[in-house]
Amino acid sequence: MALVVFLRGVNVGGHKTFRPTTLAQQLEHLDAVNIGAAGTFVIRRPVTRAQLRVELARRLPFDTEMMICPGREVVRLMSQNHFANQPVRPDIVHFVSVLSRRPRSAPSTPMRFPSSGKWLLTILARDDRFVFGMYRRHMKAISYLGTLDRLFGVPVTTRNWNTITAIAKVLHHKTGE
Repeated sequence: MALVVFLRGVNVGGHKTFRPTTLAQQLEHLDAVNIGAAGTFVIRRPVTRAQLRVELARRLPFDTEMMICPGREVVRLMSQNHFANQPVRPDIVHFVSVLSRRPRSAPSTPMRFPSSGKWLLTILARDDRFVFGMYRRHMKAISYLGTLDRLFGVPVTTRNWNTITAIAKVLHHKTGE
């Protein structure tokens, strides 16, 4: 079973920097594929989550939160279309936030931030450990994304929908589905 790794808060603003391609090469024995620069990897050889955490922690030059999920969960996300009726424009980014674990309680969706005026962040839906939304390309939108941890009560990391699509392609290539 393939695993997908989402590292939190790496290669952002000069903090917790590393070379994802180098890490993927170091994890070649696990058939690791690097997706972008934000610390996203597909691990295509069988390994337990615990073994993978140890392997990553040993190789990273810093501590970071690691969200690890089965590849089949990402494939399942692709079968749903949370963005079907949403605008596709250059100033709007579709995203998925990955929760470190299932929250004990979660707010109802949809939600918009700010609550009045022109929205900068919209949470469309939550599916288990995944939160779907959109944000406008505006500096203040980043601060709203930063509140998701508090809102859901667990650590969160966010990826562009294009990244999720790229992960699904790697998983599809591996399984031939």
